[in-house]
Amino acid sequence: MEKGLAIITGADGGMGQEITLAIAKAGFPVVMACIDAEKAKPVCERIRQASGNPQVEVRTVNLASLASVEAFADRLLEEGRPVSRLMNNAGILTTPVRRTEDGLETIVSVNYVAPYLLTRSLLPLMQPGSRIVNTVSCTYAIGKIDADFFEKGRSGRFYRIPVYSNTKLALLLFTQELAGRLRDKGITVNASDPGIVSTDMIRMHAWFDPLTDIFYRPFIKTPAQGAATAIYLALDEPVGAKTGCCFANCKEKHLPERILHHAQQQTLWNDTEKLLQERISRLSNVR
Repeated sequence: MEKGLAIITGADGGMGQEITLAIAKAGFPVVMACIDAEKAKPVCERIRQASGNPQVEVRTVNLASLASVEAFADRLLEEGRPVSRLMNNAGILTTPVRRTEDGLETIVSVNYVAPYLLTRSLLPLMQPGSRIVNTVSCTYAIGKIDADFFEKGRSGRFYRIPVYSNTKLALLLFTQELAGRLRDKGITVNASDPGIVSTDMIRMHAWFDPLTDIFYRPFIKTPAQGAATAIYLALDEPVGAKTGCCFANCKEKHLPERILHHAQQQTLWNDTEKLLQERISRLSNVR
């Protein structure tokens, strides 16, 4: 059976390259979804050569722009090629408060709203056996969904770690909610918790970074180690029957009841749907 497309956001980053290489080696045609396609082209060429898979290409998408995400998805929908794997891998951790052109806090847009929109938009191209993998973070455990989540990321003063944590909680709740809605369609949705990974994201350039580095260095994974769980969820045969779960170190995590049955999961879905319906012309129906 011919393998459908594998779409990987942030595919030219540390973990993204590892995920892309593994999936390309498995024989999937790959679309590397990157913010700077020109910058990613050398990475794409290296992956083609290392994997022996010529069906690897780069396309531009800016997750801080809903119009860019919609245009990226529309092109795929027009082409009509089946999508077998969607790896929502990209994420950011920025310092200042920045609003996107859509009025969203930038971390919220890139880490949650854009992956939500991309996933929802591409569902018509998926079929039984397709897998969606969302990269979350252990910080979801301290996340909260405040009333001004979309515009500010959190109530009160802006602190990047709490806002980042809130977006990762939101992405995990989306994983659980969507998995339930797609269960009868044979499309699985799972979350990958890579742990603390040595990527550009954790280089915060603050005065306390040397102290942070000394404290956390023994626990920091390489990009290959961080990517292992997402690769496992994308390619392992037995795990293909799992959905709505969170994995770390290639093992299912036992989430607390407050996460498994989070009081805001349904509300967050409804609020995100309302926000996107106001800005996007159409969304596929998975009600």
